Amino acid sequence: MHKPSLHLFTTVTIFFVLGIIILIGFLIYSSRKNIQLRKAVFKQHMAYKINIDSLEMITGNVGESQNLASLLSPYVSGQIIDRIAKETRNVFDVRKMRSGNRFARISTKDSIHRTLFFIYEVNDIDFIVYDFRDSLRVYSDKKKVTKLNRTARGIITSSLWNCFLENRMDLNLGLSLSDVYAWTVDFYGLQKGDGFTVIYDELFVDNTPVGIDRIRVAVFTSSGKDYYAFYFDQPGGGDYFDQSGQSLRRSFLKAPLKFSRISSRYTASRMHPILRISRPHFGVDYAAPRGTPVVALGDGRVTEMGWHGGYGRFISIRHNTVFTSTYAHLSGYARGLRNGLPVKQGDLIGYVGSSGLSTGAHLDFRVYKNGSPTNPLKLESPAANPVEPTVMDKFRKLADSMRVQLDSVR
Repeated sequence: MHKPSLHLFTTVTIFFVLGIIILIGFLIYSSRKNIQLRKAVFKQHMAYKINIDSLEMITGNVGESQNLASLLSPYVSGQIIDRIAKETRNVFDVRKMRSGNRFARISTKDSIHRTLFFIYEVNDIDFIVYDFRDSLRVYSDKKKVTKLNRTARGIITSSLWNCFLENRMDLNLGLSLSDVYAWTVDFYGLQKGDGFTVIYDELFVDNTPVGIDRIRVAVFTSSGKDYYAFYFDQPGGGDYFDQSGQSLRRSFLKAPLKFSRISSRYTASRMHPILRISRPHFGVDYAAPRGTPVVALGDGRVTEMGWHGGYGRFISIRHNTVFTSTYAHLSGYARGLRNGLPVKQGDLIGYVGSSGLSTGAHLDFRVYKNGSPTNPLKLESPAANPVEPTVMDKFRKLADSMRVQLDSVR
């Protein structure tokens, strides 16, 4: 006669336990959601790694005539500004602030609006923090950066620069590609139908692209020949190598400037555009906009710098006991450059102009071998150090793997 009661008790117990389990599960789920929500809210109120949940932040861009003093003087004493200028140069020299760069001022959210932080963005990633909360503290930091693996392809119709413009590709990638092949591909001899494929890492900050990190592997096809470039990090440092492990880097660049065109080649007889007489032109003229940067062909020392007759503003660099290069018709010189100063390959030395006997903006570039002019476009340059034998097996495995990956997207 007690069996129905036992059955009822068992049923109630089962439902009770199930209810407890469901309740516990709901509480755990709610707890996790609240934690995620709190984290999300917390992240929404972080700026420059500073919790601004209870603070006020105003952002802007440095104006043409503004500097740190003019930006801070309404909020910070002149004494502190003077300390910043004198005592924090090891962190950041305020004289290097650039118009157009972003800044932020973080203050208390009250009627006083006391400035607690001032942030200056050096670029899209690096920033400087001026902390005024207690004693003055200045430090540099970086935004969180993520990398995404990307692929790009292009076919040349006129020039590398136009190829990137026509295909709306990142011009920074074009600059990186020209740097990789600066010693091995003649970008002024490209033909219609030449092309490239490249795998690279692109940098993002807050889902916004901010630049190219590194080209991992590329192939550039010019005049029917494939030029592979594999980035490989070895004990002596990272560099680009071809499929056999030879460095793409050479003693001399292919040209002393980027993305221009050859307007006059090396020849024994050319009609001078101003003098109107036929005379040898033992150099190469690169037509480029006034102000285009000109770089040193290779390591060397400045042996002449100044006005040189019809050549206008002129620079001569002796690279070794054999080779000398000259740069003429410049509009100006790189800041700090002077006669006798050593320079490294790729260093900025001047800017394209039209000084001297010149009809338009261009660079007259010449190379001398043992004192005699030689055609810069046919200059043979020895390669830098190849992959070290101790890591050659590692390089071959990397190159084989990256080539398969590259060829699959060509």
